[in-house]
Amino acid sequence: MKKLTIAVPTGRLKDEALVLLGRMPHCPCLSIDSRKLVIEEASSPWRVLLTHPKDVSTYVEYGVADLGIVGKDIILERGNEIYELLDLRIGKCVMVLAAPEGVTPETFWEKGRIRIATKYPNFTRHFLQERGVAAEVLFLYGSIELAPNIGLADAIVDLVSTGKTLRESSPSPDGWRSTASASRPRAEKFRNLWKR
Repeated sequence: MKKLTIAVPTGRLKDEALVLLGRMPHCPCLSIDSRKLVIEEASSPWRVLLTHPKDVSTYVEYGVADLGIVGKDIILERGNEIYELLDLRIGKCVMVLAAPEGVTPETFWEKGRIRIATKYPNFTRHFLQERGVAAEVLFLYGSIELAPNIGLADAIVDLVSTGKTLRESSPSPDGWRSTASASRPRAEKFRNLWKR
């Protein structure tokens, strides 16, 4: 009998995904501390592949894995031909457009040319094109929050869970404005950036 292969991301989602999978009947023993990349037991109908989060959807698309646990950010960015079966309600985050304090939605959208730094260039371009916004999208691998502080970009698009990194990297004591922030009053004021 062929085993059902499930691709599970390493990183932030790994712990929550393994706990969730551990609830399935006959699932192999899934140790969160394991360094193994393939987890399976002879008596189990399941095989688990631990892989980089950005690779999960590719494993599923090309048939190496039957199922995968992957963030919506990866699905939107990668554009793999896969079916999104279910929201597992783990790894809660939100994609935000954020700019330093002092930038109002009006001054931001009225700029002649907008430059946005992100790890999600495809998602960002698609989002902006749908709204008729011309912008230069810069792809960065990390430390996205730094881009506006050093003049590389006017704003960022990034995945945020708590907003802590945005607040800590702010060039002003008031922090960043974004659609997702632990500081809700400030977040409400900036929500209009997405409503262009």
